[in-house]
Amino acid sequence: MSNRLAREKSPYLLQHKDNPVDWYPWGAEALVAARNADLPIFLSIGYATCHWCHVMERESFEDQEVAKLLNRNFINIKVDREERPDIDAIYMRACQTATGRGGWPLTIMMLPSMHPFFAATYLPRTSRYGHEGMLQIIPKVAEAWQKSRTSLESMANTFMQALNREDALDFSKKEGSEETLHRAFQSCEQQYDPVHGGFGHAPKFPSPERLRFLLRYWYRTETPRALEMVEHTLQNMRRGGMYDQLGGGFHRYSTDEKWRVPHFEKMLYDQALLVLIYLEAFQATGKQEYVQTVREILEYAHRELETEAGTYCTGEDADSEGEEGRYYVWDIQELHSVLDPQDAQMIQAIFHLEKSGNYLDEATHSKTGSNILYRYVGDPLEDNPSLSRACRQLLEYRRRRVHPLLDDKVLTDWNGLMIAALARSGMILGEQEYIHRAEACVKFICTHMMPAADRLLHRWRDGEALITGMLDDYAYMIMGLLALYEATGREDYCRLADTLTRTVLVDFLSDRGDFYMVARDADSLLFRPRQLFDSAIPAGNAVMIANLFRLSRMTGDPDLEIAGHRALEVCSGGLWDYPDAFSATLSALDYALGPSVEIMVSGPRNSLDSQTAISALQKVYAPNAVILSRPDFGGTDRFAIHVCSGRACELPTEDLEQVLARITVSPKPISS
Repeated sequence: MSNRLAREKSPYLLQHKDNPVDWYPWGAEALVAARNADLPIFLSIGYATCHWCHVMERESFEDQEVAKLLNRNFINIKVDREERPDIDAIYMRACQTATGRGGWPLTIMMLPSMHPFFAATYLPRTSRYGHEGMLQIIPKVAEAWQKSRTSLESMANTFMQALNREDALDFSKKEGSEETLHRAFQSCEQQYDPVHGGFGHAPKFPSPERLRFLLRYWYRTETPRALEMVEHTLQNMRRGGMYDQLGGGFHRYSTDEKWRVPHFEKMLYDQALLVLIYLEAFQATGKQEYVQTVREILEYAHRELETEAGTYCTGEDADSEGEEGRYYVWDIQELHSVLDPQDAQMIQAIFHLEKSGNYLDEATHSKTGSNILYRYVGDPLEDNPSLSRACRQLLEYRRRRVHPLLDDKVLTDWNGLMIAALARSGMILGEQEYIHRAEACVKFICTHMMPAADRLLHRWRDGEALITGMLDDYAYMIMGLLALYEATGREDYCRLADTLTRTVLVDFLSDRGDFYMVARDADSLLFRPRQLFDSAIPAGNAVMIANLFRLSRMTGDPDLEIAGHRALEVCSGGLWDYPDAFSATLSALDYALGPSVEIMVSGPRNSLDSQTAISALQKVYAPNAVILSRPDFGGTDRFAIHVCSGRACELPTEDLEQVLARITVSPKPISS
């Protein structure tokens, strides 16, 4: 029989509806049941496309013996971290406090009061390599609950003291300055991998926010090394197995330092954030390789993630047919069965396929006979008809395989990121189709995920919009709307961004000046979380600061800028002490330090002069510039370019080249 999760909409919860574990979804029913039964809570947090979540389900949650122990000794709760990032943030912090690391599946045991006393990630069914498994841990906790409950309560108290100390940390001890940016650059340089690009060792994550900061640092200081680090990383990621060489789009991360062996899940937020950094690299350098990558990512998202309504699904699983990566890998015999001999040899040479396979098993490190398509560092990205034809044939063949699970829920925050990526792509590349897709996405969210003119909901799936909007929903949606405003000049996008910003300033603002993750009227949780650090996505707090600065420039409202500076001050010490965790906030600081510039093009928007000027200005890399078409700006209806900086506007000019020269920085060789 199905458990209570059968009534839910989350694909992740529905994956567990037939487990013998008596799961509850998060909510009052489960919390009341724990108090009434006088039992601890077993909380399991994951997401539908998580490989190790599937492993733990197969090993433990589908196992009758484990389920019997859980049902007898706990009230068991399942949470989709993508639906409830607020719950995940609280208990992930507990896990990181206890173990020094985090990840999913996240495993928490806690008192009925929601106070945790045990935290871990993946747990095997039985003990392995010196680590206890579920069958050993559960009986020990059950015995402690019956015979020495005070010990568990003491552990929970220790957890809470640590969490409260962390929540009270003061990051505002040092004022942000240009010296802060220099220090952050030095930190990036120390961690940079000069051979393969990226930062640190395996596993390697794409880190788009750190790359965006480095581009801004290059623009400010004209330091060639900063641009080189960005380009080297982007080029090597594009050539590696972490990039889907046939279907476009990026996998989640690389398990090795060379970007060759991916963790195969594909997430919407990665596609959006990587589109933005490849776009900026194109603006900075003019290199068509980055445009090609942007187009391929957006084509992947359109083909595999876009819904009929114009929104975007959350992501695709790493697994198919019970095996990670099975959908994406090839053996030589299969390759030759699909392609003619000449094309097969070409693919084998370009993508370095081997008869014995180039893919090593993660556990045994032995060859599996399977191949991942990748290129070597420095390989040129050929563009020839034969290669394109062969890749299309392989992609068409691959699409007939059993496809990985598509998590088809629609999240407002991640769609906000995609709106920004599409709008900026359309604006910079001159592709109206991308802008139309961004507008269709906004229309759906406004129609189906806004219960009031100034309120957002977090998740839509299967006709149901639910879950009160959180900070990331507002911050990323405002980010997308501002990008659409710049791309189209439509005032209604700016007005909606302003309306949602007012909601954030009323419902999410803390006494310190930064922003809570959840609104003041949100469900009661263990505490009201803040998220100042970047994770796989930029911190909503950082995105909101940047929104405040840009919206202030667009509307002329100085109070928005004041709110942005106040929120930035709360993080200033963190930027100095932990720059790697504050990359998105560092970019906001770069904007705050200035100089920033607003460029308004007046005159009829459809005139040749206006279109030429807007197109040329928007293609330039000028991260702290707001560029808008305002037909009647300055009280004139004729073509002119108005440059404003430091709250003062210069005399209007028709000299486009002069304005471009003012905001353009040209790359310099690393040896200079």
